[in-house]
Amino acid sequence: MPPNPLLGISYDSAFIRDFLHTISGPIILVGHSYGGAVITNAATGDEQVKALVYVDAFAPAKGQTIGQLVSAHPGSCVLPPANVTAQPYPGAPAGAVDVYVKQAVFPSCMANGLPAGEARALAATQRPLTSLALAQKSGVPAWNTIPSWAVIGTADHAIPPAELLAMAHQAHARVTVIDGAPHLSMISNPGIVTAVILKAVHATT
Repeated sequence: MPPNPLLGISYDSAFIRDFLHTISGPIILVGHSYGGAVITNAATGDEQVKALVYVDAFAPAKGQTIGQLVSAHPGSCVLPPANVTAQPYPGAPAGAVDVYVKQAVFPSCMANGLPAGEARALAATQRPLTSLALAQKSGVPAWNTIPSWAVIGTADHAIPPAELLAMAHQAHARVTVIDGAPHLSMISNPGIVTAVILKAVHATT
């Protein structure tokens, strides 16, 4: 899968959708965090996509925004401005900036429970998300017609677990809860996340 451009739901979904059209055969799409919103839109109407797997991820309904969802329940550590920093980027539309989680905050916000050195490395190498993504409305969700699975870490500080669970139920997803896992459950508990992906593969292909 190519890197997510992180330039907003409409652009990123179109980018991934174009890539999907280059693949022959069944596809299982996995999205983490904001990537969940991207696969929700990119896979709509694509008959090759057999399953969606949301890993500590947004699974918006039509018309919902990331900004609304991340603040729907209290407790998110990524709400601006306290824990994030913004930087201009080339070619940005008026008012748009790249948003990073502050490096001092990242370990406890995104990587809680991971080794300190690993958390610092992840903080230093994080890729920014355009602020445009927070307010763009999601389109018709692919989970309306495509079976979905969800992995939820109970210690996710970025997207409150209560909201992750609400979105998973909204998408009629099969839910796997990982006790004590942070927002980066694919790093803290790779075996469990891999097992969920394989369940989606075996159930749908």
